Amino acid sequence: MDKLIAISLLLVSMSAFSIEDNLVAEMKDMDNKVFASFNHCADEQQLKLHESYFAEKVEFYHDNGGVTWDRQSMINNTKNYACGKYTRSLVEESFQAYPIKDFGAITEGIHKFCSLETGSCDGKAKFLMLWQRTNGQWQVTRVVSYGHLPN
Repeated sequence: MDKLIAISLLLVSMSAFSIEDNLVAEMKDMDNKVFASFNHCADEQQLKLHESYFAEKVEFYHDNGGVTWDRQSMINNTKNYACGKYTRSLVEESFQAYPIKDFGAITEGIHKFCSLETGSCDGKAKFLMLWQRTNGQWQVTRVVSYGHLPN
């Protein structure tokens, strides 16, 4: 009987790890898609694709840049200040994802932005994104970019 209980507990814990691993992989894929479109947003189609990953009422909090309260304002800032000027890369080992019951997920990590003009990557920052899953589609509802530091 003790062996049966131990095996059951092992299987439950293994399935929990599997679910978490699947979430991390799925959310890392979403992160890659969002920022692949960001990295090519000088192209109007890529900017539209980038826009589609964000909820209409997305809130974006940036420790240096302030707050935007909706997708259109965020996309306008991206278009005016980032597209064709910077690329973003994820510090792979920093990426984490956590489920939010009946809503979606939180992702967090460290990313860096590099100048296309100079090729230099002048700083790293922490990020946190809240993702909502609706009808099988993921959209970002909140972004926090903070702790900007030199590389």
